[in-house]
Amino acid sequence: MRHSIEDLITQAIRSATDTGALPPSIGAVPDVAVERPRDGAHGDWATTVALRLSKQLGRPPREIAAAIAACVPLGRLVAAVEVAGPGFINLRLTEAALQDTIRKARAEGARFGSCDAGGGETVNVEFVSANPTGPMHVGHGRWAALGNALCNVLAHAGWRVTREFYINDAGSQMELFGHSIALRYRELCGEHIEMPENSYGGAYVTDIAARVLQSDGRRWLEVEGEKRDAHFRETGYRLMLEQMHSVCDALGTRFDVWFSERSLYEATEGESPVSRALAALKDRGCLYEKDGATWFRTTDHGDDKDRVLVKADGSFTYFMPDIAYHISKFERGSSYLVNIWGADHHGYIPRMQAACAALGQGGRLTVVLGQLVNLFRAGEAVRMSKRAGELVTFEELVEEVGPDATKYLMLARSSDQPIDFDIEAAKKQDASNPVYYVQYAHARICSLLRKAAEEGISPGEIDAADLALLVDASELELARVFSRLAEVVEGCARDYAPFRLTHYAEELATAFHRFYTECHIVGPDRALSAARLYLADAARSVLATTLGLLGVSAPERM
Repeated sequence: MRHSIEDLITQAIRSATDTGALPPSIGAVPDVAVERPRDGAHGDWATTVALRLSKQLGRPPREIAAAIAACVPLGRLVAAVEVAGPGFINLRLTEAALQDTIRKARAEGARFGSCDAGGGETVNVEFVSANPTGPMHVGHGRWAALGNALCNVLAHAGWRVTREFYINDAGSQMELFGHSIALRYRELCGEHIEMPENSYGGAYVTDIAARVLQSDGRRWLEVEGEKRDAHFRETGYRLMLEQMHSVCDALGTRFDVWFSERSLYEATEGESPVSRALAALKDRGCLYEKDGATWFRTTDHGDDKDRVLVKADGSFTYFMPDIAYHISKFERGSSYLVNIWGADHHGYIPRMQAACAALGQGGRLTVVLGQLVNLFRAGEAVRMSKRAGELVTFEELVEEVGPDATKYLMLARSSDQPIDFDIEAAKKQDASNPVYYVQYAHARICSLLRKAAEEGISPGEIDAADLALLVDASELELARVFSRLAEVVEGCARDYAPFRLTHYAEELATAFHRFYTECHIVGPDRALSAARLYLADAARSVLATTLGLLGVSAPERM
């Protein structure tokens, strides 16, 4: 709709120039940039193009606006045009245009609201990426909900999306994890163990050790420490990874790629991805030696200081495999990368973007930061500590609250804001719970359609309904809300902000409930009933599409 209105105003400017109402000095027609007025009383669309042309043409903006408005054709799309204020041009849509929107919403189904903003470009979205050293916490859950919804939105906006989970399965934390399990195993075998202060102390560590004891007995007491730790590390790794797959599946969050950090060190023909990445940076003249270490000159690409890649002892810093990993994503065909990281990674962004720029991929990495989740139960804070074992896992949260409410409420605020998640409030089944409120609107429509069928109104009658009968203010307002979905999707994709869809979903549900209250949908006038059922079914479809983009189900009964 937006683009149709913009085209109409662009043509009006050209017509005004052709007729002499505007001087030929206007040159190229500027971007008219229509917007929706905050106050619906001012119309459906507005533009400030006349104010922007005033200085260029040396004429008062109201005079320019009047010349443009006079050339906007009235007809099927626009019912009225008026000049307001210092030179705003306000346009009001016809009832027929709004009725066409209803028809389009129902006909297009799940494709409604899609656009081609992405132009078919490829984008890799990496999210969750939890260490396989313990259960997923509620912060991971927020990133899972955010990443899933963002991928849905990007795909709806015309991007080709790859969903990726980076498994941090290399390094000292994995070694510590294995050692912690081995110590608990020895403890279960009757040894007195003093757990190191930095060890993993959650109950899940003891549970893993107990599983090994049950399956293998005491045989690992006779194995040397390093070999024993390696066995427990790999056992714990496998179990944690299985659990991550299970939790993501329960949440309805799928990944196209589960990428192992270990693979970055695996050599093929004498070279690993890490060694190839280091060589690529060296070939580009990005490295230098200092104090026995190899440094990356990231300050040449916007970082605040240079970074060490290879320490004096020959070991890699965390930054080096991360560079190799990002190269891998580009090499696998992604034109753009989006990473969803925790807020504590804020300082890591400039160096990673510098690395991409040094490798000829400047401006192709975006990092979205997810703030923390503060968990409450009936207003009382729930404390969490992964290491100490006082942990409410994300799996437990989903089991208690349900995947739909969990995802929706995790998405209800911008990712750059913390969330206060109250477990008891999330479980409520009334209008105070926004996900219930939106889902109930969908279920109510499904119930309405079943009732209509019981009263003999066939799907064929609804398909053939005369939408010209839909003229009530609540009916037309519902159509106006339909027309906004494509703009919301485009904005969510552009700004990596799927939380806006929760606001749209609630606005849509409110508009439907108002229509339901103010209009007798199934009544004695059969033709009007069919038209209103058509509108209701269109609302059902748009609600289902919106919830689907959020990764939330659209139940038919509640």
